Amino acid sequence: MIYDLPKEVLEGLKQARKRDLQRRNRLRVVSDGQAYPIVRFWDGGFALDAESAPHLRGFVDIYDGGRHLYSCLVICSSLEGGERIYEFKRHTAVVDKAPVDFELDANAPIALLT
Repeated sequence: MIYDLPKEVLEGLKQARKRDLQRRNRLRVVSDGQAYPIVRFWDGGFALDAESAPHLRGFVDIYDGGRHLYSCLVICSSLEGGERIYEFKRHTAVVDKAPVDFELDANAPIALLT
């Protein structure tokens, strides 16, 4: 039934779907101080809008709003259906504290009182 619609209506639906995805999705990729909204995200990569996305290659950071999620090494793999597809070569989650190389005792004192 959707294929019976006029070309202008289909184009309007496509634009409305794109605006809705950009409004709901808070994920963005930051490269060289420039931020680009992520249209789709999956385990092996992500997609950006082909009209506004540059040809990214190298290290980028992925944010959810103001929260830093991942530090990634990416390559641009293809251009499909108005989306520029990027694949991860390395995908590392960012943590807020340094990892420790010893076991933390659950009953250890928090502070010493003198």
